Parts: sequence; C-alpha cells; structure tokens
Amino acid sequence: MDKKFKTVFVCTQCGAIHPRWQGQCRECAAWNCLAEERLAGRTPRKTDKNSYRPISLEEVSLEKYHGFTCGIAEFDRVLGGSLLPGCSVLLAGEPGIGKSTLILQAAEAYSRQGVKVLYVTGEESPSQLKTRAGRLNLSGKDIFLINATAAEEIVAQIENGNFGMVVVDSIQTISCGYFDSPPGTVGQIRESAARLIEAARKNDISIFLVGHVTKEGLVAGPKVLEHLVDVVLQFEGDHQHLYRLLRPSKNRFGSTFELGVFEMSSAGLIPVDNPSSLFLSDTGRPARSGSVVAASCEGNRPILVEIQALVSSASYGTPQRVAGGIDNKRLALLLAILEKRIGLPMGQNDVFVSVAGGLKLSEPAIDLGIIAAIVSSLRDIPIDHLTVLAGEVGLSGEVRPISMADRRISEAAKLGFRKIVLPESNLKGLNSGNISVEGIANLEKALEIIF
Repeated sequence: MDKKFKTVFVCTQCGAIHPRWQGQCRECAAWNCLAEERLAGRTPRKTDKNSYRPISLEEVSLEKYHGFTCGIAEFDRVLGGSLLPGCSVLLAGEPGIGKSTLILQAAEAYSRQGVKVLYVTGEESPSQLKTRAGRLNLSGKDIFLINATAAEEIVAQIENGNFGMVVVDSIQTISCGYFDSPPGTVGQIRESAARLIEAARKNDISIFLVGHVTKEGLVAGPKVLEHLVDVVLQFEGDHQHLYRLLRPSKNRFGSTFELGVFEMSSAGLIPVDNPSSLFLSDTGRPARSGSVVAASCEGNRPILVEIQALVSSASYGTPQRVAGGIDNKRLALLLAILEKRIGLPMGQNDVFVSVAGGLKLSEPAIDLGIIAAIVSSLRDIPIDHLTVLAGEVGLSGEVRPISMADRRISEAAKLGFRKIVLPESNLKGLNSGNISVEGIANLEKALEIIF
C-alpha cells in the first residue's frame, strides 16, 4: 500500500510547521520564510510502560561517565576539556573552510586514544576520503567508513556497532523516509539530526554533525538544529589568511568564550600554541601613527593584537565609519565619547579601524586600544611599539576594570613588551614582573600617559 503524504509549510528560521502558506511565521515572526514540505504518514511509536521509570537525581551514577580527549590542545579546549559520552556536537562553517579536514584529523586523534570511530560520508566516496587521509599522513586504523545518506541505515549502524564516536559529514546530505523531499530541506535536516542524536545518546556514543552555513553566516537549516545538540562550534577564517578559528557559540559542558587557533598548511591544520605572535606585526619595526597593540582575552587565553586606525578629513557631508574586526556600533560609541569628553572634532573626519590579521573581537577591554589608535592617527603621533593597552571605556570617560589582568601582563612580558597600561583598579595585588605597569582612571589621564 502506498504511503499517504500530507503537504505542510515549514519555517526555515525556527522549524515551526504550518498547515497552509502565510507571509509571516506565527512562532518566530519572520517574514517570507515558509517552505513547502511533504510529510509521509508515520506509524505511532509503541512504548513499553515498564521501560521508563523515574529515578531520583541521587541515584544517577557517574561511574562510567568519563570524558576522553583527543590530544589536540586547541580542539579539546574549545570542547570544554574533554568529549563526554552521548555528547552531540554541531561543527558549522563555510564551504571549503576546512571542516572535513579538521574533523578527520580529530577522528584520527581520538582513534589513537583507543576510541573506535564510525565516519559517515555523504558528500565524498571512501576513496576520496582515503586520498585526503594520505595527504594528511593519517593511518585511519580504527576509523570505519560508510557511504550512506539514509538516516535509518546510519541509526542501525550506530545501534549494532561497538563505536565510541560517530562523524556525519554532512548533515545536509542525510534524509529519512518520513519526509518526501530531497536532502537539505528544513524538515529533512531537523528529523535526520533528531534521529541520529537520539540513537547516539541512547548508546552513549559521541556524535559530530558537520553542517554548512548560509550567506548570512548562520547554520543552514532551522534554528531548532542548534537546540538539539549539546555543543555548536563555528569554524571560521578568511580565505586570504592561513589561520582558522574554532569558536563555540553553545556549550553545555564548558565555556562559550574559548578560542581555538589553527594554521592551514599542506599537511593539514596545525594547532597554534601562541596566537599573539600570529596576529602581531614585526615588533622591531619603527613605530607608526595609528597603530597600537591591545591585550584581549578569548576565554581563558590572552591574545595580543594590533589595532590600526586611519583618520582623514571627510570628503562628503556625512563622515564614514568603517570597522573591520570590531562592531561598527561600538566604534561609533567610542567616537562619540572622544568628541564629548575629550573635545576632539570626530564629526569632521572619516574614521577607519581594523584589527590586523582579520581577527574578530568583541571584548570591551580593547576600547582603550581603539581610542589610542584613533587619536594617534588624528594627531599623527606614533605610539611606542613596545607598549600594550587594555581597558574598557565608559560613557562618562572613565576606564573601567577588566578581567584576567595578570594573564594579560604575563603574555605581554613573555613577548618582550616593556610597558602595559591598565585600569587603576586592576593594579591591587598584581605582580608586574619584568614589565612596567601604568594605572589610569579616566580617558584624559590615559591619553596623557600614552602620548
């Protein structure tokens, strides 16, 4: 007997199902986001009344619930230290950024720690994957391949095989029989991911789902896909630069402020132990106006970055504000503070600010570095290239305290800088070591010390 299909409309933003098409989703209020899907009739699930028994939290045993590491320090740090049994991870990034290379290297590293890995490839053939493994000098001894795109077949392999980790590359190629639509549609991604995650969690198997991103930089598929998994990792980078960044946007077992840095080479992705040296220019060069070194922190890791600014007379009526690597609204806010509290004529000038190397930063501790670079370019006065700045600037012109000041000082001293300028309230109990530390309370004093 043929299956009966029902046509529904699924929101591409939140995954909500609507019986008929309408201009706006009633769940997330997004406009023009409903896509047509055909649902097959589903047989009701039979459950055993005795299979589910509520237990107290005190009875839950953690005896066998131990995580395992792969040995790649950058990868383990972003995951929260270790990978737990039953954990589901979504690895998302632009096409060609290196997601498959990263996950294959991670699978090899986990297999060397005694973890049996099932690698589900939906985009490539096993021979293509073998060619990549040969280029990366990976043995693949305990990595088992299956070229499958049916969710039911993958679930059967998960339940029958004795695997500790499963990789699905990519989730956009997987489909299940419940939807009569091609792979990659909203319903297929949501349903396939839910079935795979449920099977992995039931068997205490860690699962990695590789996904693509849209033109807006969001994970392709409904937002509910991010809610299904335990960890969401964003793998990003500029094709013009050799480094790649691994950031967690969601992590139920660790911090979402960590950052993993990798360098792309002919031998694959190489972890970068000292990112500061990657994002800094040659410290031996003469000082230039509009350039300053700022101390930022990504998670528990201090990173020194070079902030560059260019201020020129506005050619048109409305001055331009262009920011690269920082929030454009944050730049506008700092320019307003400069004009109101210091009296600099920022409304008559175009301002361009960029973080050297293409790194994107959101920490407010780089405010002082941004302002110093702008003033340096405006006055055409260079800042000592062996000085590091760190501080959050408030609306009234005060310099607010920052976190992990001791780690920023240690990183600056390790890289050979002579002086670091910090908020005055951060100086209590600090061990400066071999570097000079200057404390400032407001923006006026900061500019006086810097220049």
